Parts: sequence; structure tokens; C-alpha cells
Amino acid sequence: MVNLIIDNKEVQVPKGTTIIEAAKKIHIKIPSLCHHPDQTVKGNCRICLVENDWGKLVAACSTKVSEGMKIKTNTKFVRDTQKGVLELILANHNQDCLKCDRNGNCELQDLCERFNISNNSLDENIVEAHEIDDFNCSIVRDYSKCIKCGRCADVCREVQNVDVLAATNRGAEYEFIPRFDRKLHETECVFCGQCIKVCPVGAIYEKSSIDQVLTAIDDEALHVIVQIAPAVRVSVGELFNLEPGSITEGQIVSSLKRIGFERVFDTNFSADLTIIEEGYELIDRITNGGKLPMITSCSPGWINYVEGHGEDLLGHLSTCKSPQQMFGAISKTYYAEKLGIHPSKIFTVSIMPCTAKKFEANREEMNSYGFPDVDAVLTTRELGRLIKSQGIDFANVEEEAFDAPFGIASGAGAIFGASGGVMEAALRSVYEILTKQELEKLEFEEVRGMQGIKEATVNINGNDIKVAVVHGLGNAKKVMEEIREGKSDYTFVEIMGCTGGCIGGGGQPIEKTKETKQKRMNALYTIDSNKEHRSSHKNPTIIKLYEEFLGEPNGHKAHVLLHTTYKGRKL
Repeated sequence: MVNLIIDNKEVQVPKGTTIIEAAKKIHIKIPSLCHHPDQTVKGNCRICLVENDWGKLVAACSTKVSEGMKIKTNTKFVRDTQKGVLELILANHNQDCLKCDRNGNCELQDLCERFNISNNSLDENIVEAHEIDDFNCSIVRDYSKCIKCGRCADVCREVQNVDVLAATNRGAEYEFIPRFDRKLHETECVFCGQCIKVCPVGAIYEKSSIDQVLTAIDDEALHVIVQIAPAVRVSVGELFNLEPGSITEGQIVSSLKRIGFERVFDTNFSADLTIIEEGYELIDRITNGGKLPMITSCSPGWINYVEGHGEDLLGHLSTCKSPQQMFGAISKTYYAEKLGIHPSKIFTVSIMPCTAKKFEANREEMNSYGFPDVDAVLTTRELGRLIKSQGIDFANVEEEAFDAPFGIASGAGAIFGASGGVMEAALRSVYEILTKQELEKLEFEEVRGMQGIKEATVNINGNDIKVAVVHGLGNAKKVMEEIREGKSDYTFVEIMGCTGGCIGGGGQPIEKTKETKQKRMNALYTIDSNKEHRSSHKNPTIIKLYEEFLGEPNGHKAHVLLHTTYKGRKL
């Protein structure tokens, strides 16, 4: 342990701790912008400069503590220096905050308030930047807001292993842009949105579909319905100052009905449908010598990644569409028939924790008999903005239930939002379908939690089935290499593009700590444990859907509507 003094307060921390982390232990918050607790030290912004024993300035984010060190974080010298750095950043930053996506939730704005800066004291505010990159359907990059901290490039390279962003130029022209100065859609960006989650300002944000949705609701010729993904209900409350992990299903349903949606449905229903199709596909591959391991296909960020970096592995992917797209397909066919509405008059909206879902919904193959499965996708953050724009008191609104027929879902559908949830849901059904016996315990604890790669072995009818659960594309790459080299003995692999699965998706509220993700995950397991039905194959609405419309699981009609194909995505 190392003993030091920060602002006349003694503190003891492990060797190797940085000054900024040591200060946190005694509740001193040193200003920072490029520093992020989940990333490596960059030392780019220099606003964390503090004064050491010899009156010299050192960067608190990159300087490790030493025995007997004395640090001052609040002298006039330090305050003036930090304020000066902040003003230099502002001099090249678009200060049109009222129009900014992060207005009210911006780390730069917070620092301006801390240093009592209402406008830049420097004479000029000249922002020279690339044009706004909004040429794709998921993510917008506004270079006039970029403060060159490098967090986006770090998460893209170190966590996701996508590595489409890079630092270029020197001095005042130093910047982070897609390699070879391309637009995002011209790169192998997977649109996972993890860069949005770490950006301290409003330089990266989702492309909003709120106006498109409101226009559809106002169109009396359209029947507008909406589906809500599992992870949204345990995170949107954070946008209304509720605790992370607050379960707000009833408030969401009630709010959306007040906004004007004709029906509010649950994506957990189509998660159950996914498990039936995926489970029977796995059974077929095991019994008929199909390609193994089979890999899940629910995560569009993962699909974009494997299409760009693993064309040789596409045969391992389940052909099932994601729950979002399965719901859309059923809404334009079975639901349209039930209500006697032409599919062209049904406008299907998805509320998802994911920016890549916007890309997925726009893929040309995602349609049913010529009509797009899903017409518009809102992220969790957009849902929060939509509800606020309508003046709804979300925390206190009277709770309402999902509509029939797609409001009934199992607990297995709920846990889709957490890493390991798809695997656990699949194992519950595959085991009971193959053995014709009920599981003594439905929980598969080995595949739960935040560990990057988790493994489990399940004995079914005397055969050991080894499975793996992976989240984060950097971890996915490791498993892909094992499969390529023939070293993998897995039968089934779940891969989610984002850390923690959908609870950590790129469209979720900006979380500051890993504990927030864990609380969201715990809430999904609480929903599961309280459900009447906890296995997808026991969902009565799913059983009825096959009896009335789809026929056999994995049958011809199911394949036409609920399955898809993949292709290499080298650009």
C-alpha cells in the first residue's frame, strides 16, 4: 500500500493507483474528459492537471501515486490552469448547446458550470470541422462537437476490436476520424453505438426517428403499433431519475398509449418465438450432422461484425431473424390477417436498447412478402426524449398492461436482454423438448454474470452439450479464432455485440459505472422469476401462433417469415 496526502487529507491506496483514482477514495473529483474508468489511460485532454510537492503540474489520470506524495488539487495555480485548458477546448467546440443531443447530460457542460464559465472568454470561437457524418441510418458524428479525447477510438479498438477510428494529424489539427477519412458507412463500422456511450459530449449520437414516428401516429390511415425490447424496461427509468434496474413495464406501456400508439406489444413474446425456431434449428443440426457450433444471431452488431470479419464462419450462424424482426414479420402477416388490415397500413415501431437495430431494420432482406418487417426503430434514449416531449410524468403515470395477442411472454423471453439470457432460455426449452422431462431447476447460473466468456456443459439424454456465452466483440474474436483453428468443442455459442448484452447496448442511457449494468441485469432475472411461464415453449400465445398460422417449428412458412441469410461485408 502507498500513503500520500491529497489536499491535506491522508489517504492509503494500493501501489499502482493513479492520483485521480486515489482522490476519488476521499471524495475529491478531479476534472477529467479523456479519462474513463473502463478504458486505458490516454492523457489527451490535460484538464486533470494537479500540483505536486515541488509545485509542478502533473496529469492526475496518468501519474501513479508514490509514498509520501503530497498533491494539491485546488490551488489558484491549479484552478487557473484547469480553467485555461477548458477555455482552449471551448474555443474549438460548437457551443450551440440548446440544439445538442447531450444538453443537460454533457461532461463538458458540467465542467463549465463547475468553473463558472457561461461563455468563452477567448475572443474567438472558430470551429473548423468535417461535415456532419449522417450518411448511415444509425449513428451521427458531429465533428464540431468533438473535443478530441479519444474515448470513441479506444472503445472501438480495445473493447470491440472493430478499429475503424484513428487519431490523425498533429497540434491544432489533431483529431479522431474513420480511417482514410471515410464516412462511417464506408467503413466496417458495426453501428454498435459503444462510441456514443463513452463520448463525454454530443459529438456522436443516434440518428433520431422520433419525427418519423410522430408523423405516422398523426396519419389516420396508418395503424401504428410498437414493441418494447426486454432491456428497455429496466433502464429507461434512469432517464427520469429512477434507480438503475427499476422495472418500468407498466409506465412505458401507459406512456406509449397516451402518445397515441394503437397497440403496445412485448418483444419478449418474439424472443420466445426466436427460442422455438433457434432451439429446433439446433436440434436439427445436432441430430442431422449440421454445422456446429451453432452461433446465435440476435445481436445485429455481432452480425455486422462477423459479416465484415468472418465471412468464412457465416455457416455457423443460426438463420433465425432477431426477435425485433420476427415480431415485425408476424405483425405484417398473422396480425394483419387477424385484424383485417392490409400490411401496407400497419406501421411497426421498435423500441430497442441498440443503435445497430436501426441498421438491421433497414436491411433489404428484412421484409415479409414485400413489406418491411419494422418501419422505425427508437433507442431507449429516444424513448425517454419522446416521453418528455409529451409532458408525461413518467415516474407517476398509472401503470398499464401490454395488449393482446403479443403481450404474453415467458420469463425466458425477459432474460434475452442479459448476456447469457438467450443461452439459458434455449437450454430450458431444448432440454425439455428432447428429454420430454421438466428441468428440476430452470436457472443455469454458469452462463450468468459479466465474465467476458462463460462456459457450461449440460447433459441431455446422456450426451454432454458444451456451450459458451460471449459478450463484447473483442471476446467474440477469440472464440472465432478457436472455431477457425478447429480447437472449439462447443455445440452452441451465444454472442452479443455489447458488454453485458443488451443491458449495455449502444442505445441505452449513458451509464457511468459497471454496477449500473449489473443492476439492470439483476432486474431482468427478477422479472423472469416472477413470471407464470418461464420457458418459451410453454408460452400459450406461441403455441397458438404455430397451431393457427405457422405450422411446425422450423417448417416452410416459419422459414419464409422468420429466417434470413447473411453475406460478407468487406468494404
